[in-house]
Amino acid sequence: MVSIKFGTDGWRGVIAEDFTFDNVRLCTQGVVDYVKQSGLDQKGLVIGYDTRFASEDFAAAAAEVLAGNNIKVHLCLKPTPTPVVSYTVTATKSAGAIIITASHNPGSWNGFKYKSQEGASAASEITSRIETNIARLTPALSLEGRGLGEGVKKLALDRALKKGLIDYMDPSPPYFRQLSQLINLEELRRQKLNIIVDPMYGAGAGYFKTLLQDGNIKLTEINAERNPLFPEIQPEPIAQNLTKLSHLVIEQKADIGLATDGDADRVGIIDEKGEFLNQHQVLALLCLYLLEVRGERGAMIKTLTCTNMISKLGKIFGVPVYETPVGFKYVAPLMIRENAIIGGEESGGYGFRGHIPERDGILAGLYFLDFMIKTGKTPSQLLDYLYSKVGPHHYERIDSHITKAKRKTIVDRLSSSSIDTIADTRVTRLDTTDGFRFFLADESWLLIRLSGTEPLVRLYAESESPEKVTKLLDEGKKLLGI
Repeated sequence: MVSIKFGTDGWRGVIAEDFTFDNVRLCTQGVVDYVKQSGLDQKGLVIGYDTRFASEDFAAAAAEVLAGNNIKVHLCLKPTPTPVVSYTVTATKSAGAIIITASHNPGSWNGFKYKSQEGASAASEITSRIETNIARLTPALSLEGRGLGEGVKKLALDRALKKGLIDYMDPSPPYFRQLSQLINLEELRRQKLNIIVDPMYGAGAGYFKTLLQDGNIKLTEINAERNPLFPEIQPEPIAQNLTKLSHLVIEQKADIGLATDGDADRVGIIDEKGEFLNQHQVLALLCLYLLEVRGERGAMIKTLTCTNMISKLGKIFGVPVYETPVGFKYVAPLMIRENAIIGGEESGGYGFRGHIPERDGILAGLYFLDFMIKTGKTPSQLLDYLYSKVGPHHYERIDSHITKAKRKTIVDRLSSSSIDTIADTRVTRLDTTDGFRFFLADESWLLIRLSGTEPLVRLYAESESPEKVTKLLDEGKKLLGI
């Protein structure tokens, strides 16, 4: 029996190995027990899912468990972006949401996310309680492999529908109305822009097209059909997965390329030259847009893997910047507490004030388009404009697969080592909040961090030149022995 643990955003596993119907039912019963313990069970729950293999069937299995516990279910009619499901929680005043998605992971994976009644990634206190509930249920599994015992209740889908415990819903109309309150979609539609959108075979397919149609915009969508294999790509909107989009932007002389990950809570940007704008550049540009174009003021929240450019913008505009461990479950509570104008993470997920304290790749893409329109600048010109304010910043990340034994060796080595210099630069401070982050005298930094959701060690580096970034990462690999 697999041990079900929630990482930075939910629990994930390989389909048919760890991610099974029995385990999804266990997770759902754990959520049921949590909402009952919290007195939220009368509010009901939303269930959404992405385009992965059998996601709708796993979602139906979760719905049957909720119905078996006499909890009302709003079940999405079709694959739905995570931010749309999250917004539906607040629109329906539900207790939270279950989303069947593995986000950016390869097609052999699926996952189980839980969103709070604010529509945010569940905080660690919530997921810990759900994990505890699941652990109590695990003995209910038959040792003879006959399936779930009485710890997990369920009601067949057809019976639950007849009893009115489950209803199907299309959550997109209220979500579209929400976006129209946040941004002038009519003004966007009037622009003569050539946009290419890559939803990466994921749940975001059709959303930009629907929002921006019936105007002057020429919008082309690629990889928009459902294909759970995610052929030739992993549904993460980073440079190596967006080569097709990059080539098409150049070939079709497009103004911009927009990409969303498997569940559309992240966005990737390709500029008019076919160059990928990394996630740090996009986060800093969105901060600049909110501060300068929209005139917003308030705190900005970033995870510790994010760029120093945010802190520099905070000083320029006189707003506070807060830093959290990796994971939007840490960002969201601070966004709520501080009424922050933006919360962002290195993976390309950004949340905004006035919406939900959750990542939304669709809204982030619309805001980026609005930044272009309001300034009359291309994406590459916007980056030059940003650098004119904060100076050049270059960044790179390396991911390396590791075993459990190697993981322990890395932690032991870094915990016991005293490192004074990296890449011929003095280490001024070591932060172990989430990994091992070395701050250097020239404002560069190197972070070595073990993933919370995958068997990976990640190296991150930021400096004023690409050469220094490469040198930092090489030093990091030496420290890890890889």
